[in-house]
Amino acid sequence: MPFTLLTCGFARHRRRHRSPVTSSWVIDDGAGRQWYEWPVIRLLIAEDQHIVRGALVALLNLEDDLEVVAETGSGADVPPLALAHTPDVAVLDIDMPGMDGLSAAAALRERLPACRVLLLTGHGKPGHLRRALAAQVNGFLLKTAPLDDLTAAIRTVAAGGRVLDPSLAVTAWDLADNPLTPREKDVLTLTAGGAEAPEIAAELFLSAGTVRNHLTAIVGKLNARNRTDAVRIAREAGWI
Repeated sequence: MPFTLLTCGFARHRRRHRSPVTSSWVIDDGAGRQWYEWPVIRLLIAEDQHIVRGALVALLNLEDDLEVVAETGSGADVPPLALAHTPDVAVLDIDMPGMDGLSAAAALRERLPACRVLLLTGHGKPGHLRRALAAQVNGFLLKTAPLDDLTAAIRTVAAGGRVLDPSLAVTAWDLADNPLTPREKDVLTLTAGGAEAPEIAAELFLSAGTVRNHLTAIVGKLNARNRTDAVRIAREAGWI
């Protein structure tokens, strides 16, 4: 019996059986039962909006070969939950309070490298995409994608492939190289954290005058209005 019979023709005669590692259907076509079995992809879902997470979990659990084994609204919970439940794929919202999805993905790569990561974002900021590519995540998808695209992306990622939302492809091509030197990056990172020139100088073993010269150069390179604007530009581009 062709596998396509699972769609609708014998719906009233089929029953699904799930184990921790496989999903299967028993189909009775009147002439005898047929048994189909395939691996279940175990999922960890991290999304801080409760309604969105609940809907996502419910919809993904309707798929025959997908099973949500853990869910959380906190990026900090992702590594311990992954270690406890060993999901095949972690589907992470990129914007979560505290530890964001990118930081959680980096922690997963270090502590549970077998778990593949699919990031979801509500907007395709170049900085997010740059950090995602640098972190070597396995997939990057917009939240506006249809459910079919999400399930297809999960299956692709679980099978060892990589996925990039088509609407982000142009952004990937347009990512500019970081114009800041390593020292300028250090100075601007500390500035972004609220440090003043004397504090930055002490931290980096520089003179306060040298720090101010670096900040002037940074503002010029980024065509920024001031230091605050330079921090904004660099953050959005993923340079700090």
